[in-house]
Amino acid sequence: MTEAQGGFRPPWRRGRRTEAVPEPVPPVLLWHVASVEVGPRAVRRAREAMTACLPAAGVTPGSAFADTVLLALSELVTNVVRHAPRSPVTDVGLSVAAGQLIVSVTDAEPRLPDLTPEGMGAGLWMVTELAAAHGGGVGARPAADHDGKVVLVRFGLPSYDGNTTRSGRNIS
Repeated sequence: MTEAQGGFRPPWRRGRRTEAVPEPVPPVLLWHVASVEVGPRAVRRAREAMTACLPAAGVTPGSAFADTVLLALSELVTNVVRHAPRSPVTDVGLSVAAGQLIVSVTDAEPRLPDLTPEGMGAGLWMVTELAAAHGGGVGARPAADHDGKVVLVRFGLPSYDGNTTRSGRNIS
């Protein structure tokens, strides 16, 4: 008689599950929010596109957290306008995963920003501080599908009361 038919089970297998149980993986909600033409209206268009997507990410437009996210986005798009002359268009993205809201800005300039305190300009420094205040951070990597880069800003999502991040940090 086999073990599956209720037969003998060696002591080392008694009380243990024999089948693999997959670990739950938090879903990643990813949106390509907009492709924005780089120019004088780029910041406004990127903000409008992002504002329209915030409710789907669980963020109330007009809230202090939403304003912080939009300020960070504005600074990143401004950096594209100023420092990425090869970019006719910037792609703005939004994703939600594992309790974090992630804003991405992609351009065609392959040079990665200097993320050290000594190397950052005022705008990127402010974005780093805003992200840190919400339990997040800033990173950059080469773009996967072209010769540019992607700058990512992670924010801890506010809890249900809107005043603390899920890690317990007070954001009011």
